[in-house]
Amino acid sequence: MTSGALTAQHWQGRNVLVTGADGFIGSHLVEALVDAGANVRALVLYNSFNSWGWLDHSDAAAHIDVVSGDVRDPFLCQNICQNIDTVFHLAALIAIPYSYIAPNSYVETNVNGTLNMVQAAKDQGVRRFMHTSTSETYGTAQRVPIDEAHPMQPQSPYSASKIGADAMAMSYYHAFGFPVTIARPFNTYGPRQSARAVIPTIISQIASGMTHIQLGDTSPTRDFNYVSDTCQGMMALMGTDRTIGESVNISSNFEVSIQDTLNTIKRLMKSNVEFVQDPQRLRPKDSEVFRLWGDNQKLIELTGYQPQTSLEAGLQQTIDWFTQPDNLARYKAEQYNV
Repeated sequence: MTSGALTAQHWQGRNVLVTGADGFIGSHLVEALVDAGANVRALVLYNSFNSWGWLDHSDAAAHIDVVSGDVRDPFLCQNICQNIDTVFHLAALIAIPYSYIAPNSYVETNVNGTLNMVQAAKDQGVRRFMHTSTSETYGTAQRVPIDEAHPMQPQSPYSASKIGADAMAMSYYHAFGFPVTIARPFNTYGPRQSARAVIPTIISQIASGMTHIQLGDTSPTRDFNYVSDTCQGMMALMGTDRTIGESVNISSNFEVSIQDTLNTIKRLMKSNVEFVQDPQRLRPKDSEVFRLWGDNQKLIELTGYQPQTSLEAGLQQTIDWFTQPDNLARYKAEQYNV
């Protein structure tokens, strides 16, 4: 089964809800679903600026139903799940450093917000529900590649909240037979990614003309996945009933160090920038995830989908986007984004 077959057979005319639609992955997923013919309702975080986040800058905004709200409110969740066939639940607090100082916010949004959404989806007769997890739930690898049976390790309040959210969502499958699928993306990158992430940090600092790149530890390895591959992986997971009741990695089955990633970006940007370690960007010793390398065989076996974008090609597309002046201006390259 290919993503193209899914597009033709599955999404045309379906009523789909995406939570966290104003964010990095969420906005790309909304665009992919619109392109596939789905009728998309997009939940963005309510704010007094009437901002739709990245959807403010998306051509898809004219073709979707945008709702401002917050998954922490169960009444709102009941409302947005009405007349919906498929839910992609992406809304979450994700920054690891901020979870060190505001852990309760992560429980309220990630755990309670997921409870509110899965309960509302069940009550409103939603046919399929995808909950978005993270590779951070595995912690640093005890074995590689990391398959879905790898132990969970809560090495930050953020990862603990996502482990709790995963368990809450899956409990509705076991307790009520509700059709839940857990998507567990590894390190997604691409246009629009938050400046708190390492790849935008590197690119935006180089593009801003800095001569020294400030980073934390560059020795850990990551399994990087271009954002379009993550989105297509999510859609593939929801395009077959074989994934109901399953947790599935979305990964490249390849690891690369932060240092090697930095060097590749330097080469692609023709930069001679030097690396400087910034102590405030270091995680506490026992919180650092030193190795991530995700096994994607389950995704391939259940859906037939596998990543289409090489790391170098994805990095070049990301660089091309960040180096456009209007895009770069949205980032504060000189500041550490917690």
